[in-house]
This record gives sequence, C-alpha cells and structure tokens, in this order.
Amino acid sequence: MKALQLTKYGEIKDSLAFNEVDKPKFGEGDVLIEINAAAINPIDKALVLGHLKGMIPLSLPVTLAYDVSGTVVEKGGDVHHFEIGDSVYARVPQEQMGTIAEYVAVDAKAVAQKPENISFEEAASLPLAGLTAFQSLNNAGIKAGDVVLIHAGSGGVGSLAVQYAKAKGAYVYTTTSTENVEWVKELGADRVIDYKKEDYKTIVKDADIVFDTLGKEYSVDAFEVLKEGGKVVSIIGPMDEETAHAFGISDYKMPEDLVKAIEKKKASYKYIWMHPDGKDLNEIKTLVEDGKIKPVIEKIYPLNDGVEAFTHLASGRAKGKLVIKIK
Repeated sequence: MKALQLTKYGEIKDSLAFNEVDKPKFGEGDVLIEINAAAINPIDKALVLGHLKGMIPLSLPVTLAYDVSGTVVEKGGDVHHFEIGDSVYARVPQEQMGTIAEYVAVDAKAVAQKPENISFEEAASLPLAGLTAFQSLNNAGIKAGDVVLIHAGSGGVGSLAVQYAKAKGAYVYTTTSTENVEWVKELGADRVIDYKKEDYKTIVKDADIVFDTLGKEYSVDAFEVLKEGGKVVSIIGPMDEETAHAFGISDYKMPEDLVKAIEKKKASYKYIWMHPDGKDLNEIKTLVEDGKIKPVIEKIYPLNDGVEAFTHLASGRAKGKLVIKIK
C-alpha cells in the first residue's frame, strides 16, 4: 500500500517520501481501517524536525500521522462493539502511528463511530485536537458559569476548545489575530481579543480557567489573569512534576518563576498530554451530532500533495485543521 513516510529528520521537503509498504497486521483487540481521510497536527511537524526524538523514539522510515477516519474492513476476535463496514474515526495510539496510508490497524478502545452528520474529511480533523481540548478542559473541571481564557482560538485545538467551553456553559475569552476575529466570534466566543491590537492581560480578570496553547511566557503570564484558586492547563508549557515523573523524568523541577506564580495565586497547574480514548470520542460525536461542535478545516489536500500539506502546517498559519484525503 502507498504511505507517506518520514525517512530522516530534518526539513520537510528533504525528509518525507511516498513508499510502498505492507498492509499493517492487526491484533485480537484491533480493527483494520481502510482510510478515507487523515489529518496532520503540530506534533507531526515536530516529529519530522526531530524535536521529539527524546520523548518519542522512532525507527525510520515510519509512516506519519495519528488522526484517521474510514471504514472497518477487518477486526480481531476480541472486538465485539464494531462490525465490518462501520464508519469510524480515531486518534491512533503512538505504537500504531501511520494514518497517511491506505490502511491502519488501531486498538479498538481508541476508536469510535464517526459522527453521522459530517463527512469523512471533517471527522478526520477532530480526534487529536478534539481530545486535546476535551481532556484539557475536563481536567480543569470546566462547568457552567466558569470564566475561561483560551489562547489561539483560530488554531486546530483552540477552535474546538472554544466550542466545547461554550457547550459546557462557560463565558469564553479567546485570543486571535486581526484577520481571524470575525470568524472566531462565529465559533461562539463571548469576547475575542485581537492580540495585534489589544493586551489580553488588561482585559481578562479573575478567570476560573486558562487554557494555555502557546507556552513560553504565556504559561507564567496566565496567572496574572487567573483568580485565586483557579486552574491553568497547558499543552505547550513546562511539565508539572507529576507528569514529568510519569514520563520517567525523576529529577525534574518546574521553572522557579512558574512555581512562584502558582503559589502566589494558590492555584493549580497541569501539563496535559492527550491520550487516545474511544469513549471520549463518543462524547465528542454526540456534541457534533447535536450541533454544538463543528469541525474547522483550513484545506483538504489529495494524498499526492501530502508533502505540500506538511509545508502548510510548518508555516504555522493554518486556520483550523489540514486534512489529507486518502480515498
């Protein structure tokens, strides 16, 4: 089967190539999915550039990407909640990475039925970003009436986080650039802050939750707009010590400025590492079918233009998600 593979670490145009590879073998707890569409995410760019070699060792060449939608064509003997012919979507586990291909084998626990009211391309755009938003805000205990700041509301994760926070009944602030203000408003944000013209730190006060999707100074600055006892969840910033220890980094200490900011506000801070989960995807499916979450796609590429899709991703300017149509 045809697959887009990472052949070496480095610049995108020099590191990606289409190869013929064997159809993946599947285990007793797996489903084999014939892929209709895949989506790419910032983690895929980081893998190509070699930025995650310490955390995610890969044996090259390796087929790329995690997001998938398609049809179940075979299944293991322990799989009872999917049937041949089911339309499904998933964020595949790390050890099964490789969705820019014709088939992928996936642990059935990571898979859910595709939302019925959207296309395969739209469904493929949801799993990683949707799970990241869903798990991050749920970790912070989001509830109706909360005041939430979500950075980068036009991004793949941010655009879904805004919609999920509104579905939970929160008041949502979000940041974006001038050209994206109007369409981010259409996602449902209560106050869209144009970071090119406005300083969010002078606008947001006493937030219950800050969702940090930017890292660097934003991780510490989050506590300036947080109420006492509030919660910061980050998918970019420094790890918290509990998460670092779970990754086997036993001598890890959080940066001193972050520790001081947490203590000053008597607040909590959590670094979120998204995990594949079919049950969470089922909840997201319900939200999509109820019209509370809509996929946000910048562009759909044909498979043969997969390298071009990665170049677009590397620009950092995608509005929503980039999808690769396989079938």
